[in-house]
Amino acid sequence: MEGYIQIYTGNGKGKTTTALGLTIRAVGAGNKVFIGQFLKSGKYSEMNALRQFPDQITVEHYGLGKFVQGQPSEEDKKAGASGYKKIYDILKKGEHDLVIMDEGNVALKYGIITEQALLDLFDLKPNHVEFVVTGRGATQTIIDRADLVVEMKEIKHYYKQGVKARIGIEK
Repeated sequence: MEGYIQIYTGNGKGKTTTALGLTIRAVGAGNKVFIGQFLKSGKYSEMNALRQFPDQITVEHYGLGKFVQGQPSEEDKKAGASGYKKIYDILKKGEHDLVIMDEGNVALKYGIITEQALLDLFDLKPNHVEFVVTGRGATQTIIDRADLVVEMKEIKHYYKQGVKARIGIEK
């Protein structure tokens, strides 16, 4: 089976959730999945569910669990560099069927990784591996190189009425 490059971007809710839905589908087909989460610490309910499949799903976190505004800290940059190297190594080995770089577009936006570095991952990807990058703000170059791009567009969100992230729904 040929693997493609998928991008989930935009200001709407559901980019990571879509990638995790793909994870469930892949696991149901007996595939092996690697998820590298940038700028996140892993304190989300979905991580509890994914841990129930340790033979098929590996999740690693390359973030401090806080929203980055302005310039990322040195710790953010170090975590991101570590994550990039791990995803590079995972793709190079080609042992996973699905590799997800969650919030990869955001890591690019804040200079934690470079656009060329992400393009290098696209070039490194073995033919059989499906590679997914999520996060707001995908650049035009990244969009142009991908095989599938979905933009999540927010039409209405209850967050604007003061509803906080709820366990089991948003976190």
